[in-house]
Amino acid sequence: MSLIRSGRLGFILLALWVACLAFTPLLDDAYAVRIAISIAMFTAMALSWNFIGGLTGYPSFSTAAFFGIGCYVGAIAQRSGVPLVLAWMLATLFVALFAAALGAIILRLKGHYFAIGSIAIVELTRLVVSSWGGMTGGGDGLNVPLLRGAPTEVASLVLYIMLAIMMTVFVVTLLVEHGRLGFGLRCIHQNEDAADMVGVDTTRYKIAAYTLSALFCGAVGAVYASWVGYIDPTDSFSILLTIKVPVMVLLGGPGTALGPVLGAGAFVLLEEFFWANFLQWNRAILGGIIVFLIFFLPGGLLKISYRRLFRRAVDAQRERKTAT
Repeated sequence: MSLIRSGRLGFILLALWVACLAFTPLLDDAYAVRIAISIAMFTAMALSWNFIGGLTGYPSFSTAAFFGIGCYVGAIAQRSGVPLVLAWMLATLFVALFAAALGAIILRLKGHYFAIGSIAIVELTRLVVSSWGGMTGGGDGLNVPLLRGAPTEVASLVLYIMLAIMMTVFVVTLLVEHGRLGFGLRCIHQNEDAADMVGVDTTRYKIAAYTLSALFCGAVGAVYASWVGYIDPTDSFSILLTIKVPVMVLLGGPGTALGPVLGAGAFVLLEEFFWANFLQWNRAILGGIIVFLIFFLPGGLLKISYRRLFRRAVDAQRERKTAT
């Protein structure tokens, strides 16, 4: 059994991890705070994707669409004079309603048809935003009212907000996992036709999972737009973003509460390490490592038996001492 998955220990390690991220502003290092914000942001989105991709087993690639819509709705609301927090809430609600309406249509597709359709949604929303220049600024992008305060204060505030969103998604994940919705989603993942035959309302459950996968991405997008102060269609609706998030979940362990947390943290730290040390080859190296892990560790890092690895390391050390 994996050490991290062993009940209370996993939650203790999570609490320590969140505490480490929360205390980064005390280091007086802007780079460390930026990394912590990225980890919290991507963890929230990975946990969100886990509802539809991990628990339900539907390969959704719509994350960038929900993130981008959250960015633009929040930004437009602020530019219209809506108070900051209310603008974030409106963006979150709009994304949730959009996902629910979209899910009722696109979730009729299955397998690779659904995957292709979800990617098309990202491109379609990007084109709409790029073409609607009067409202969104088109391809020139949109300036967003900046958060007030010194740069260090703003970064700390954004970090704590991202951590709050991240922990909210985590708690919702636990509630879903141990509730009727989680049971229904796992049934759909195992065999959707059989789940439908035994009385599971598969359509309603899938729409609920798809909406949850979008809702928190919209919230993250709205906060992100306020943090960076400028958004454009290329950055907000990045295909790379919509690929990164599922990879994080697969890296950590899909269908679990702690897997996306582990995968997002590992991915961001690895990406930063290779970016800093192998500028020209960082994406190739990172991609190769991820492909290797997915092929040879399909259950993700959470499936590793760390206790067994530790015992092997201890035994190997004893053998070396005996040999000498």
